[in-house]
Amino acid sequence: MSYIVRLKEEYKSKVALALKEEFNYDNTMQIPKLTKIVFSSGVGVSDKKLIDYALDELKKITGQQPVVCLSKKDVASFKLRKGMPIGVKVTLRGDRMYDFLDRLVTVALPRVRDFQGIKSTGFDGRGNFSMGITEQIIFPEIDIDKINKISGFNITFVTTANTDVESKSLLTHLGLPFKKN
Repeated sequence: MSYIVRLKEEYKSKVALALKEEFNYDNTMQIPKLTKIVFSSGVGVSDKKLIDYALDELKKITGQQPVVCLSKKDVASFKLRKGMPIGVKVTLRGDRMYDFLDRLVTVALPRVRDFQGIKSTGFDGRGNFSMGITEQIIFPEIDIDKINKISGFNITFVTTANTDVESKSLLTHLGLPFKKN
C-alpha cells in the first residue's frame, strides 16, 4: 500500500471543483495549481559553520537536500567575495510539496506565538505568494536545545494562477490562514 498525500487528494476532490465554480472556468486546465514551494534562508558571511547548520535544519524541515547559494559579486563593505556561500534553498514539488504545506498549516503555524493569521501583502501581481518565518523553532523537526542561532526563512508559493485573487483563493482553499481585513 502506498502513501497518499492528504492535501493532494483534497485538491483533486474538493479544491479544484470549488475554484472552477468560483471563477467560472470553461476548461479544467484553467484551474490554478500549486506548482512549487521554494524555501530559502540567507545566512550571511559571518561564520562558515552557519551554512552547515542551515543546511542541516532545512534538510530536517523539508526532507530534501538543500542547495548552497553563492554570492555573484564582490562587495568590499560586506567583506564579500564572489563565490562565497551566503544562503541555502530548497525547491519542493509534487508529493513533498503538498506534504510540507500540510505540515506547515496544521503543525508549524499554530505554534507561532500570538498568531493572528498570515498577512496577504506578499502577492507579487502574477499569482505567486511569499511569506517569512522569523524563527525556525516552530517546526517540530528542530530540537530547540541543539540550535545555536535563531534564524528565519522565506517561503514562496509558486502557482499557475494569473491574478492575485485567484492565487489567494487557491491558497485559502488549501488551508493557509490569511488575516481577515
